[in-house]
Amino acid sequence: MPRRLIDIGGGKPLLDIASYARRGPGRRDHLSHDEAELIVRTVRRTPEVMVKVLSRGGQDLKAIGRHIAYLNRGGDLEIETDDGQRVSGQGVEKDVLEDWDLDLEEHRRKADLESWSRRPPPKLVHKLMFSMPAGTPPDKVLAAVKNFAREEFGLKHRYAMVLHTDEPHPHVHVVVKAVSEQGERLNIRKATLREWRSEFARHLRTLGVSANATERAVRGQTQKAKRDGIYRAEQRGMSHHSWERAEAVARELRDGDLRVEPGKTRLLQTRGDVERGWYAVSDILMERGQPKLASLVRQLIAGFYPPQTEREEMAAILRCRDRHPPDKDLTR
Repeated sequence: MPRRLIDIGGGKPLLDIASYARRGPGRRDHLSHDEAELIVRTVRRTPEVMVKVLSRGGQDLKAIGRHIAYLNRGGDLEIETDDGQRVSGQGVEKDVLEDWDLDLEEHRRKADLESWSRRPPPKLVHKLMFSMPAGTPPDKVLAAVKNFAREEFGLKHRYAMVLHTDEPHPHVHVVVKAVSEQGERLNIRKATLREWRSEFARHLRTLGVSANATERAVRGQTQKAKRDGIYRAEQRGMSHHSWERAEAVARELRDGDLRVEPGKTRLLQTRGDVERGWYAVSDILMERGQPKLASLVRQLIAGFYPPQTEREEMAAILRCRDRHPPDKDLTR
């Protein structure tokens, strides 16, 4: 069995930096072996893994088929299934869905909903994406996802995966049947994602790839990952959602009254807890006779940017553009 890096019950990350800054009996005053290794990777800015759940399209059989067809680029890419088969070509998504008996699952689900409730239908599949920064060998990313999926879902949940290398960061899409062969439903919570990130990073390190999995706040980052629909739209160009937010921020800047978001207080509090925790960790490392690592921790703190909300970040970009407008097109 793979080692568990977090407490699933409490959903706490392995590196709970804030706990070192607490007063009283809840304060931490020692580092475990796993924590020490994670601190070394974090202060050295080891590449961070990403595990993302794509939220839409998992309830409808036709939408799932279209998603799988999109993943294998209409038959050009190879799909690898949980039983080791590698299939390609147009229409293979139909074979995958028939093999998983998703049509029966959809029929059973509809019957249950009509009998018991009007709640939104539960998902037939979960759509996941495992990604690493540009420069990571794609074959290693795929191998790590295979090993992860085999340990996490093997002999339980049916799954299929496709490697994509059409963007700088190699990533693997995984489609997982929501109900296992034993009839148990897979529910993905925040603690689940924390564990999956830790395990994905562990599998990469086993293959010789430097990989880390920490919370954003621990690394001094404040921006949350955008919802997948907004993210995809921004990859193609600024989304309608972003345009509306940018225009609202621009109006407030023109009026000289940028509205402070309610979450700013929480953001500052979290940053303060994280910084005090890192300083406490630095002191512990000094006591352990590790001054070089303690110095790296201090350098990490010094490199933190001031915490900003998304709107504040957008305002800073707009101010910069006002000060440094793009060059005029001299060809006209």
